[in-house]
Amino acid sequence: MDQKRKLYIETYGCQMNFSDTQIVGSIMTDHDFETTGNIAEADLIFVNTCSIRDNAEKRVRARLQEFKRYKKQKPGLIIGVLGCMAERLKEQLISEEKMVDVIVGPDAYRDLPRLLNIAEGGQKAINVILSADETYADINPVRPDSNGVSAFISIMRGCENFCSYCVVPYTRGRERSRDPQTIVKEAEDLFSQGYREVTLLGQNVNSYKWDDGTGFAKLLERVALVNPLLRVRFATSHPKDLTDELLHTMAAHPNICRSIHLPVQSGSDRILKLMNRKYDSSWYRQRIEAIRRILPGCAISTDIITGFCSETEQDHQETLEMMKWAAYDYAFMFKYSERPDTLAHKKYKDDVPEAVKGTRLQEIIDLQQELSFRSNHADIGRTFEVLAESLSRKSGKELSGRNSQNKVVVFPRENYKPGDYVRVRVTACTPATLKGEAVAE
Repeated sequence: MDQKRKLYIETYGCQMNFSDTQIVGSIMTDHDFETTGNIAEADLIFVNTCSIRDNAEKRVRARLQEFKRYKKQKPGLIIGVLGCMAERLKEQLISEEKMVDVIVGPDAYRDLPRLLNIAEGGQKAINVILSADETYADINPVRPDSNGVSAFISIMRGCENFCSYCVVPYTRGRERSRDPQTIVKEAEDLFSQGYREVTLLGQNVNSYKWDDGTGFAKLLERVALVNPLLRVRFATSHPKDLTDELLHTMAAHPNICRSIHLPVQSGSDRILKLMNRKYDSSWYRQRIEAIRRILPGCAISTDIITGFCSETEQDHQETLEMMKWAAYDYAFMFKYSERPDTLAHKKYKDDVPEAVKGTRLQEIIDLQQELSFRSNHADIGRTFEVLAESLSRKSGKELSGRNSQNKVVVFPRENYKPGDYVRVRVTACTPATLKGEAVAE
């Protein structure tokens, strides 16, 4: 038999990108490729890209320059750029990155085999057409880098929120949901393969809706009913769409994890309006209060952007106040990065100096460190059910896993293995990690 050609994929950006990489792996496996973790032996290199921030694009461009040496060593090597950056910068990539042979947007992965044939014939191959219905629902993702315990399931694609700073609606197209039957089937298959946790992914999962009227709360319940030993998570929720129905569904099923990621972006009503977030700080606080009321003990995480157009010191202080009030368990924090062709780029001036952005970001990070440590310290002495995922990075004698609140817990390995549920009593913590010991049932 002919030896299969080797595909190497690097992935940047959000969880949706990592999920897409698994779809690409499946498509290419069906066309006589096998994935490899060794770039030097690759016949085909794909970079699955992110455009959410300028730094992400700069990293990809730098990486493409590094690929030149592999092209020199193997003249037949094909290099492809996939995903959001391919969609956004197709013309520049063709004219500026001479080593790139294939450019494919997020909705065109089925076309990869045809495009590869074109590239192997010596021509540039491009498909960045956005789709109104593509969900890849019939493709069984290949998960070569999975820990075998937790997996992502994409339930929808695209976004129609049009936050003024965000490029996603322009790179991933309109919202469209996937048939719930295929989602439940994928969850069932993953459980039968030994997976014990799935995360349902969408740019805004709350917007999920199928033709039969199934909304996200009902879908979440159907996945939770696959098996009580299957943990279910989801990301990401938009505050304007987070309903009490969803919270009550979570409360009714213990295997739906007690963790909600609810991006606030800013604590200032003026900035939220400029961002086109479609809620104000009062609405956001009401949603936090609903979570605390209906799901006591639920962890809440967030996203924060500092230095958005015209942000004043008062706006910044309102963000810090929101953080203190919400007492987030953890957060993803960024400086504003202007993205071409967004509403903010067209209407507003990126006028907050970089030094000020940096100072404000550091203040936000420092505060969140305090909040995270306070949250973790409060867990000392408590016992949690932890799903063991892998060996600890620091020691082969310890396992690392997460509790329902999505907090990382490290504990002695003993006779446990990844995939086991272990009751762990917390004995110490850092701002990022809980440490503990297994206790008897």
